[in-house]
Amino acid sequence: MTTIAPPIERNRVALLLDRMKGRRIAIVGDLMLDRYLVGDTDRLSPEAPVPVVSIRQSRLALGGAGNVAANVAAIGATGLLAGLVGDDPHGAAIRAELTARGLATDHLVSAAGRPTTTKTRVIARGQQVVRIDEEVDSAVDGAERDRLVAEIRRVVTGAEALVLEDYNKGVLEPVVIRAAIEAARAAGIPIVVDPKFRHFFEYRGATVFKPNRREMEAAVGAAADLERDPGALGAARERLGVQHLLVTMGAQGMLLVSEGGSAVEIPSRAREVFDVSGAGDTVTAWVATALAAGASALEAAYLGNCAAGVEVAKAGVATVEPGEVLASVSTSVSAG
Repeated sequence: MTTIAPPIERNRVALLLDRMKGRRIAIVGDLMLDRYLVGDTDRLSPEAPVPVVSIRQSRLALGGAGNVAANVAAIGATGLLAGLVGDDPHGAAIRAELTARGLATDHLVSAAGRPTTTKTRVIARGQQVVRIDEEVDSAVDGAERDRLVAEIRRVVTGAEALVLEDYNKGVLEPVVIRAAIEAARAAGIPIVVDPKFRHFFEYRGATVFKPNRREMEAAVGAAADLERDPGALGAARERLGVQHLLVTMGAQGMLLVSEGGSAVEIPSRAREVFDVSGAGDTVTAWVATALAAGASALEAAYLGNCAAGVEVAKAGVATVEPGEVLASVSTSVSAG
């Protein structure tokens, strides 16, 4: 059985939020560009049974590791981003978006002949009509991998936490993962992992390992009832070789399993769900920055949960600021 995590006292939340400002967070992983083409449709194409969309608006957003970095910046911390982009207009667009948010691009590696991972969504009447993906997800290797590892070591130097953001787009391959974790452990900083299944068991030594429920069940068995069988989570944490296993459960909140402890349930704080896009990236950014500020794993998970509750009430991929999280914390809660 699991236990319910008590809320954190508001004054403690305020103190942690203040300490999170100015932290230096190294972020390594798959960079993506999200393109939104928004328009209207009132007829079908004469060429095929598909709607004709007249585009009225287009916008760009950072996805993947870039969205984590944007969330770190919104907290008031510094995101040190290392990743791979193509030597193409979409790669230039990612650099421009990062610069606009005050995020450095010094540690991005350009890959000639490899497209920047881009997801284009066509939206009409508030509904997504189609998504077009441009990507190559094979493992980065050769000189580009060596350059990436060198940049990772640079961003970890002086950082106070490391995020590994894996979207199965070829950046976080075993050699790169090991180099990043070794550098962070040598620096004595916490490591937060947002995994995908391809290299799920390659993150031994991480501080917080944060899969979602679907990823976790795929790893430990689809029949596992994570709420009723916390022993499955404990066994998975030991197999993974991580200090804390934090499973995001969507509308059910989160489950945290730590060394020597039982599973702790952190109920969802979402009051209104408009769009879940980017919520996982928000949690990752907040957990890492909170750990860098001296929060416990439970406190960091609580803050990440609060931030996710704010993020899902916004349209599209969005960032969350400290004031929004503080406002979401009731003044009547007692210390846990």
